[in-house]
Amino acid sequence: MRMRAPVSTAIAIAVGTIILLGYFVPLALLQNIRVLLLGWAVALLGVATLVGILNMVGVHWRRIRSEEKRDYYSVIFLLAFMVTLIFGLWRSPSDPTFQKAVTSIQAPVATTLMALLAVSLAYSSLRLLQKQQGVMAVIFLISALVFLVLLSGYLPLSSDVPVLNSALGFLNRLPLAGARGILLGVALGSLTTGLRILLGADRPYSG
Repeated sequence: MRMRAPVSTAIAIAVGTIILLGYFVPLALLQNIRVLLLGWAVALLGVATLVGILNMVGVHWRRIRSEEKRDYYSVIFLLAFMVTLIFGLWRSPSDPTFQKAVTSIQAPVATTLMALLAVSLAYSSLRLLQKQQGVMAVIFLISALVFLVLLSGYLPLSSDVPVLNSALGFLNRLPLAGARGILLGVALGSLTTGLRILLGADRPYSG
């Protein structure tokens, strides 16, 4: 049975307020309620993940059985998924052999995605320069090219010349500053979204 919007809104605001107050108010009863609610949230997240996995397997199974557009990549996916699942249940995820097998697959995939991201970034900077010829577009293109050349491995990351070594160190620290800026932006965006949900301005749970 579907809950009505006022009821679901009141429950969401109450639960969010209790969890938020539990981090700032040192009250034993409030702390116990917060831990209980977080435990329920973790359990629901696990169930939702299991439902998502079953749905993913069902989608690929339907693609395999489809007579019109049969996708043979789904066969490879399901075989890899079943082998990984059985091997992980047999040896446990903390097993070094299992972790090495998963890492040997994840590392090339992550490297490939990063390479595609670099090419997409360079292409997007060129497209941006064509559409909007401004100072920020030129700075974006130059910075993208500088970091691609610097992190390609063809240039040394340090030098014996003090001035050049300081310049290289400054350039190597810039990506870390940008990553921290992105993380801060994500954190502030999540905080703003959470406050809007607590205040009832956004209601993603009302359907």
